[in-house]
Amino acid sequence: MSLVGKKAPHFKASAVVDGKNIVEGFSLDQYVGKKYVVLFFYPKDFTFVCPTELFAFQEKLAEFEARNVAVVACSTDTEQSHWGWLMMNKNDGGIKGVTYPIVADTNKTISYNYDVLTGDWEYNENGELEAAGDLIAYRGLFLIDKEGLVRHQLINDLPLGRNVDEALRMVDALQFFEENGEVCPANWQKGKSGLKDTHEGIAEYLSNN
Repeated sequence: MSLVGKKAPHFKASAVVDGKNIVEGFSLDQYVGKKYVVLFFYPKDFTFVCPTELFAFQEKLAEFEARNVAVVACSTDTEQSHWGWLMMNKNDGGIKGVTYPIVADTNKTISYNYDVLTGDWEYNENGELEAAGDLIAYRGLFLIDKEGLVRHQLINDLPLGRNVDEALRMVDALQFFEENGEVCPANWQKGKSGLKDTHEGIAEYLSNN
């Protein structure tokens, strides 16, 4: 399922914010009309690839904030698990120093509604509900505009870490289009020209590049 062009699924859930405070009823609604959002899902706390991504987003957090973007993480772990991980130093396998919100999708409905939940439920021959596979989140990433619309999504399998610079590039591309009305060609980077969405504009761009 692609969510691009659709309203980002609504949720309210517990989250850890500012690296230490557990809050109830965290929602992306607070950003509508005010900020862009990069919402990314990761599989599990206390693992190996996941902290590299969480720290990578933290290292670039000022660059996202300079672009008026809120970064929000989410996994199917509890808020207590998130908090415990945040209390641990990096050298001990923790993620102390991460300050953007980390949402607890404990009942797995957020991951399901964003279509990033691995595994599935099924009934066995005795009519009992069973889980087929681990019910955790793939490495999904969603760029949501200020109106709450999903403008970009990327979903990686569990072993494949993401490129945070690419997430920034997509923010730049969306904001460039909104500000200039020009579309962004392949491998576009901030500071480069776009092209007009016409046959003449494309021909001119290709002849100059």
